[in-house]
Amino acid sequence: MLKKYKIPLLTIFSVLFIDQFIKIYIKLNYPLGEVTRVAGDWFILHFTENPGMAFGLEFGGDYGKLFLSVFRIIACGVGIWYITTLVKKGEHWGFILSVSLILAGAMGNIFDSVFYGVLFGESDEFNVAQFMPAEGGYAGFLHGRVVDMFYFPLYEGHFPDWFPIWGGEDFQFFRPIFNFADFAISTGVGIILVFQKKFINEHQHHLHENPTETSVENVQENSNETK
Repeated sequence: MLKKYKIPLLTIFSVLFIDQFIKIYIKLNYPLGEVTRVAGDWFILHFTENPGMAFGLEFGGDYGKLFLSVFRIIACGVGIWYITTLVKKGEHWGFILSVSLILAGAMGNIFDSVFYGVLFGESDEFNVAQFMPAEGGYAGFLHGRVVDMFYFPLYEGHFPDWFPIWGGEDFQFFRPIFNFADFAISTGVGIILVFQKKFINEHQHHLHENPTETSVENVQENSNETK
């Protein structure tokens, strides 16, 4: 039974392990705002904490943060159900992998929101965070902040004066600071956008070549449930 779920299980656990390993290492070794240049000026580790939604946007104070955390947990529950449905239908493995990457990334950031406020002390520009400090964590359950660290300012330039809206202003690509979970989500979405036609066509071809496969699997599952 578990063999059918090998791709989503391996994907989710691998992404969660890598994501949490990086975040915990950063939390325990970097003061907030610390900058380390890994490769010149284009690959930088910059420890920041995201208090709410994407790009540091906040959502209605404490109650908004609570609502956002609960909503994310429910969304992940729906994602788990959706992947289970995809596996049962025999969807293309690439599509299952992509959805698993998106779910794993969402789960990685949810873990921060749910537990980090309880597990870690406050980070600031002078001190690294403590794990399970005696005085308690920096926030309550479901009120933790998401840890971000990857910064790729690949190119800096200047908009010409005639350019609409931003004419005469400086710009930077790529500006957002993100984490491994965000990377997993973006990768999953990108794979689906690029290969969605291939996934659909190959799945339809598979069903055409094996018209009885799905019905046989459903009969077997129903009989197992009855037993």
